[in-house]
Amino acid sequence: MKSILKTGLVLLVFLLLINYTGYTQCTTLGQNPSTAFPVCGNTIFRQTTVPLCSSNKLFVPGCSGSGNADYENRNPFWYKFTCYQSGTLSFVITPLIFAEDYDWQLYDITGKNPDDVYTDRTIIVTGNWSGSYGATGATGNGLDFIQCASSPNENWPTFAKSPNLIAGHEYLLLISHFTDTQSGYDLSFAGGTAVITDPTEPHLASAKADCDGRKITVKLNKKMKCASLDGSEFSLSPAVATVTGVNAVNCSSSFDFDELVITLSAPLTNNNYQLIIGNGTGTNTLLDNCDRNIPVNEQVPFQYLTPQPIFADSIGRVGCAPDMLKVYFPKRINCASIAADGSDFAIIGPGAVTISGASGNNCINGLTDYIIVKLSSPISVKGNYQLRLKAGNDGTVVIDECGQQTPTQTLSFTAVDTVSATFSYSNDMDCKYDTLYFSHNGAHDVNSWNWKFNTTTSTSQNPVIVWPAASSNTAELIVSNGVCADTVKNTIILDNEVRASFDMPSIICPEDALKVTNASKGLIDQWQWNFAVSGTRAVKDPAPVAFPQTGIESFYTIKLVASNTSIQCSDSVSKIVRILNSCFIAVPTAFTPNGDGLNDFLFPYNALKAKDLEFSVYNRWGQLVFTTKDWQRKWDGKINGMPQPTGVYVWYLRYTHTDTGEKVLQKGTTTLIR
Repeated sequence: MKSILKTGLVLLVFLLLINYTGYTQCTTLGQNPSTAFPVCGNTIFRQTTVPLCSSNKLFVPGCSGSGNADYENRNPFWYKFTCYQSGTLSFVITPLIFAEDYDWQLYDITGKNPDDVYTDRTIIVTGNWSGSYGATGATGNGLDFIQCASSPNENWPTFAKSPNLIAGHEYLLLISHFTDTQSGYDLSFAGGTAVITDPTEPHLASAKADCDGRKITVKLNKKMKCASLDGSEFSLSPAVATVTGVNAVNCSSSFDFDELVITLSAPLTNNNYQLIIGNGTGTNTLLDNCDRNIPVNEQVPFQYLTPQPIFADSIGRVGCAPDMLKVYFPKRINCASIAADGSDFAIIGPGAVTISGASGNNCINGLTDYIIVKLSSPISVKGNYQLRLKAGNDGTVVIDECGQQTPTQTLSFTAVDTVSATFSYSNDMDCKYDTLYFSHNGAHDVNSWNWKFNTTTSTSQNPVIVWPAASSNTAELIVSNGVCADTVKNTIILDNEVRASFDMPSIICPEDALKVTNASKGLIDQWQWNFAVSGTRAVKDPAPVAFPQTGIESFYTIKLVASNTSIQCSDSVSKIVRILNSCFIAVPTAFTPNGDGLNDFLFPYNALKAKDLEFSVYNRWGQLVFTTKDWQRKWDGKINGMPQPTGVYVWYLRYTHTDTGEKVLQKGTTTLIR
């Protein structure tokens, strides 16, 4: 049930909700998804009463917990409609008594069973479950999310943003009456841009007499209201019999119908007839859900002939790799006469086909419109095949609705090859960009190629694509021979661009060798290092290189050239190493921060091998004026941008020597001179 928090009113109501054990099952027409009211977009629906019932839990996106849903179709009515033109849907639910709470949720049930609303969370479009009283629905400026359960006095928004409907899709709208009264509401659709009113004008579609000529089955081109049928609308020409009864199919469990059965006072004789519809005693012909009537005196022709054996007239469209065939007949077939093992049928052709069974499709009153012949495995070999109807293991060929056995016969059909979208490619590598030549073999009559290369498309069988030589790409191909299709998608990583790179310290001590780490990428087969005065190396990972100890600070340029000789590509990178004159750590006794570029800063010289360093400077009053853990960070003789006066300053230096592991603590003074 909807969250108990929604009431939030008084303890009595709270206890009543906790003790709630469920209502009776919903049985009134319109209170279940399968019996929903058909909607005409220009009609205002008034439900004067709402029977109290509940039968299923509901999931509400963003509101229901991770366990069982805590919402339900409480005191519901359902409405069904089709979108005939894409656009937005707007509607208003107006309670007949203001202080009542209505909620709603919209589902897209295209290709689904209506009862999937209880199990399929992906078909939920939008909704509103606010506990606020009054009108609710969908408008252009409503919430773009579903409002969850709330207390009525919190006055949460009751309108959601008008959802976008898709032409050709079918929808179900649930209206749930949370307040436990039987008072009703008005439902009106207006303000949206989607068209949910069927533009088709109603007409008679066909008429067919039964085997003994005593009944006529009439099909309509669309659904018509059950309430508009009184049974006096029909007559025959020539009038060899009168209509004694009219029964609309499914009106006991639905609001509308598209098929009815007319009972005659006497059997028909062999002849051509016209079935005529008039106003009848109800002053109208049949009405559709928008109250549009079938034109008065509209006629539909049919013929009655004494039943004769019939032949199957066609095989349904054979798709890709079919694992069944649909066999159609001009009359319905007795389902009980179809051998379940499929022995009424045999198939011959270029590929071996084994029949595993046969059955009627959706047998109603023991009759089916067509037979499904099941195959033990899909047909994958192309060619012309023949389906033969024969006497099965029960001794007869199938029997039609008039009790006539169908003659043996042969029907032809054509199957096509299955296809594969597997493709190949070759790579003409270059320094910065590669040229890839894609190809598909076109086997099995493929005549359509749809490529997608990252964001580029092509319909060529063998396209050519240029990509960066260092890149990650996707190549997707969809092929078809007009019936069968296949898709293959591959990730193609190119990594042949030569990119020279290496890592090294920027400063070293004069007694230490320089260690370089190669970080180059791409297809590289040749390396050339230049270590300035220390010579060259032609290996990928050279050993550490020592430099001459001159006693003065020096700078050397280290260069790496990486090459690929097969595609004649190369790249180079250079870095400068600073070699200190000494790595003896010391703090100067004086410095002159006057900006002349000479001795302008105070810091521990050459502290390259000082680990966990701390350097602090204090003035003569013991005030900390500078501190750092980075030996290359220097004091400029200022505090907060203010130059400090000439004088003696005390410094402390702590560190651990990286070579010896010795912990060092030094203290000294330095004179600031201006």
